[in-house]
Amino acid sequence: MKKIYFIGIGGIGMSALARFYLKKGNQVFGSDLVASEITKKLKEEGAKIYIGPQNGKFLSLDFDLVIYSPAIFKSHPELKKAKKLSLKTLSYPQALGEIIKNYFSIAIAGTHGKSTTTALVSLILIKGGFDPNVIIGTKLKEFGDSNCRVGRSNYFVFEADEWRASFLNYFPKVIILTNIEKEHLDYYKNLNQILKTFKKFVKHLPKNGFLIVNRDDKNLKEFIKIFKKRTNVLSYSLKQKEARILKKILKIPGDFNVSNALAALTLARLLKIPDILSFKALSEYKGAWRRFQEEKIEIFGKKIILINDYAHHPTEIKVTLKAIREKYPSKKIYCIFQPHQYQRTYFLYEDFLKTFSKVPIDVLILTEIYEVKGRENLKIKKKISSKNLAKEIESKKRKNLKEIKYFSNFKEIAEFLKRKIKNGDVLIIMGAGDIYQFNFYLKPSKKPL
Repeated sequence: MKKIYFIGIGGIGMSALARFYLKKGNQVFGSDLVASEITKKLKEEGAKIYIGPQNGKFLSLDFDLVIYSPAIFKSHPELKKAKKLSLKTLSYPQALGEIIKNYFSIAIAGTHGKSTTTALVSLILIKGGFDPNVIIGTKLKEFGDSNCRVGRSNYFVFEADEWRASFLNYFPKVIILTNIEKEHLDYYKNLNQILKTFKKFVKHLPKNGFLIVNRDDKNLKEFIKIFKKRTNVLSYSLKQKEARILKKILKIPGDFNVSNALAALTLARLLKIPDILSFKALSEYKGAWRRFQEEKIEIFGKKIILINDYAHHPTEIKVTLKAIREKYPSKKIYCIFQPHQYQRTYFLYEDFLKTFSKVPIDVLILTEIYEVKGRENLKIKKKISSKNLAKEIESKKRKNLKEIKYFSNFKEIAEFLKRKIKNGDVLIIMGAGDIYQFNFYLKPSKKPL
């Protein structure tokens, strides 16, 4: 049994890794600045967690390993204390990289669709009797509302994040590449550098490894040419006949989800899992936490359709809202969007303007940008705001969008909806920050932490 300390244990990746170590019988400790649903659940599962100032006072010589979030600075008090005590320290991607060395590992990479594809791959493997280990960037009902599954096989499915080139810590046997686009421009200089980094990651595959590529993505077409002589390359496309079948049986809407399902099906065939099992697993999937999470609820005396979604990049927003309109062609659609991180909003500002001027919804509500502590540039923060973004969207020619609103807090949004929303309307809550906490204004019986 090892005694392990997590700095920033409340993050989605960090918490998944903490669960993995817990389920393997280790003692898990950790800290975070604020409490959350994640930290509360981890405590229930046996982790000891300190909430508040992370000053290092809980660290001692008897810890075998300290794992830290890659989002923290090198000057972080707890990381400095760990190094002062000569404790072994690893970042989250380094720690995960150490673990997967012992497994037949399947990495899901790409700018968008990683969590959904990881979920679909995992459920097919479970249906096929592979009993995989899984680390995923969301919570799955099939995993008991967890982001981690510990199986008894040698298969390990995980999300390989490109932020700060984290995935360069991994040497998997299979890589699925969903798509590549401009993202994380606070770290990467441009799309060309992103492509170079992805190519470097793919070179981590062994000669007998497999690269599974979305050939519909314009930035991935060259990957097929480059790597087919180096490793085994398989591809998938919405032009396949299976795409029509999947569109009929999938419970999660949108062509982008059909594409994610095709990626999972391609892997299943590689592992000789019969199609009948794969299609059954895919047809049973109802979605994950904050990935087109849909429910019918009553708010302010009105019965509506509520959708929670993690989309925070212009492309994700565009395809998600398109899928909602296709599913509900005649309903009035409200979207509350919380931009995630000042730097992302700044670097993709024109893309946000273009996307929101063309979205097929009726009412757009923007709330203030979610600040990611430790990752923001103060000069950039002063240059932009959601209020100005709303004004600029309003000044654009818009095809469908009838109303644009900006509110600085959730209470004001709730008051607006109370006046405006009607029976049968659709409300989507969208973003990667704490926008999901808006649910507490709709369901007052549940209190925020």
